[in-house]
Amino acid sequence: MTTPDASDDARHARLAESWEANADAWTSAVREGAIASRRAGTDAAIVAACAAAVPTLAGAAVLDVGCGEGWLARALAAKGARVLGVDASAPLIERARAAQPPADAPAPAYAVASYEAMAADLALARGPFDVIAVNFALLGDPVAPALAACAARLAPGGRVVVQTVHPWVAAGDGPYEPGWREETFAAFAVPFPSTMPWYFRTMAGWLDALRDAGLRLERVHEPLHPETRRPLSLVLAAGRD
Repeated sequence: MTTPDASDDARHARLAESWEANADAWTSAVREGAIASRRAGTDAAIVAACAAAVPTLAGAAVLDVGCGEGWLARALAAKGARVLGVDASAPLIERARAAQPPADAPAPAYAVASYEAMAADLALARGPFDVIAVNFALLGDPVAPALAACAARLAPGGRVVVQTVHPWVAAGDGPYEPGWREETFAAFAVPFPSTMPWYFRTMAGWLDALRDAGLRLERVHEPLHPETRRPLSLVLAAGRD
């Protein structure tokens, strides 16, 4: 693990600011189905992985970390789960709260909370939770402290379920080594006002982060694009050691 420096701090500040600036664009992109990979299977993959982590989602306590505008919280609540969604972006939490809750199901609750705040205060988003979902939300470095904060909130037998970009695909033509990159959102059908720094992590990097967080990897899933048969994402399910 590298020691954070001033440039890392600046990138993390820009990362947080981007979710403030992009809240409307992100909400529109999600709710209008403007993200091709989500339509192709990543949305279904994280819902299925959360369902597979417990005997039943009905009545399960679920924490959606980095919930954004709340689509996953609503989807899991529609299956009967008791869901708390947290996100560091207050504008995104506002949009999540304003969304129509699932019919005939417990409405999700929401709170503004950063990874740092969750790590510092276990009373924040207090568990225990049967499932903790972290869907494309671990974008900085390091991630082990955030994962450890999730692990500390697990119920006995609970699972942390992480979905992230597939390292072998996300590497593109660049080197297969960890480091900061820039997301322009140019491939999205909705214009975004701000670019976003994010940290590329290799497969080994993800496994190391789980180990450092005191989590034991139990399942790996690589959902494939229905036409190209290339990986859409990487899904990791882990329990406490």
